[in-house]
Amino acid sequence: MRAAILRHGDLVVDTVPDPVPGPGQVLVKSLVCGICGSDLHAHKHGPRMVDVSRRIGGRPPMDLSRDIVFGHEFCAELLDHGPGTTRKLKPGTRVCSMPIVMTAEGPRTVGYSNEFPGGFAERMVLNEALLIEVPNGLSAEHAALTEPLAVGIHAVEKAAARGDEVPLVIGCGPVGLAVIAALKLKNLRPIIAADFSPARRKLAERLGADIVVDPAATSPYQAWMEKAAIDGVVPAAVWSATPPYKPALIFECVGVPGVLQQVFEGVPRGARIVVVGVCMEIDKIEPMFCISKELNVQFVLGYTPEEFARALRLIAEGQVEAQALITGKVGVDGVKDAFEQLGNPERHTKILVEPWR
Repeated sequence: MRAAILRHGDLVVDTVPDPVPGPGQVLVKSLVCGICGSDLHAHKHGPRMVDVSRRIGGRPPMDLSRDIVFGHEFCAELLDHGPGTTRKLKPGTRVCSMPIVMTAEGPRTVGYSNEFPGGFAERMVLNEALLIEVPNGLSAEHAALTEPLAVGIHAVEKAAARGDEVPLVIGCGPVGLAVIAALKLKNLRPIIAADFSPARRKLAERLGADIVVDPAATSPYQAWMEKAAIDGVVPAAVWSATPPYKPALIFECVGVPGVLQQVFEGVPRGARIVVVGVCMEIDKIEPMFCISKELNVQFVLGYTPEEFARALRLIAEGQVEAQALITGKVGVDGVKDAFEQLGNPERHTKILVEPWR
């Protein structure tokens, strides 16, 4: 089968062996698959990702000396069943799935495993037990946005919001936009969002942000204070033991060195910070800011099976403007160029890969 392959650090198009489903697994055709920021990170920082994965332990890391096929934000068509399956869903059924395959040796991540190619290939192997049928009428391209939306839903769930917070989202790329959509679904308002990109600020408004800020012109934290100040009075000092603000809930969705420190410096005392952006480089912070302000910092990753299923249902019900995120489509021959284009936030937000093209 044809695929866009990470081979010795480069993205190339070639053929790879068709996968064969094992016990409890199914063979699917990849209909459409989104390019995720994690794919860009893995391409650029592959050796570091492998090193950190090895040190963390758990699932074996990618072997960069062998072919890897990325792609974990997908919608697929069921083709065939492997041994030991229930065959509940018929061939031809469109499905989504968490990008995990259970094996005798433990779980493997589809798209970041040498053994289990992802959605940038024509076919994949998935776990039958994790399949979710795509509701009738929902397009494959919209269903493929289930995974990134689930990331935003999980981040907001982990924030354990009480309902009286004023949320601030730093960074309006795909992750930040998913967080904004999830905050809107929770009715946590007003939602303040900040990004240097005019295009992404417009998307933030479409997805549910009430106030958008250009950090080059206005401090996101000052904008937050003006909306969160009790009785509309912004105090001169933000270091008081009981600042007159509604609770601060900050989502860091950038993942670039230095941003966390900026957040620590900008937020008021007692703020809760949810770190959603994945920083692949060593960062530096000054803990005294966190200590002096008694900040609460929560790091998050992924989603639960329930959150994944909920994300698909919300898209199918039209509660999230999925189309707003899609800015381009390519076949496998266009993947390498798409990786480069995604570096320009004014041009693209989410590019979808259609391997069958």
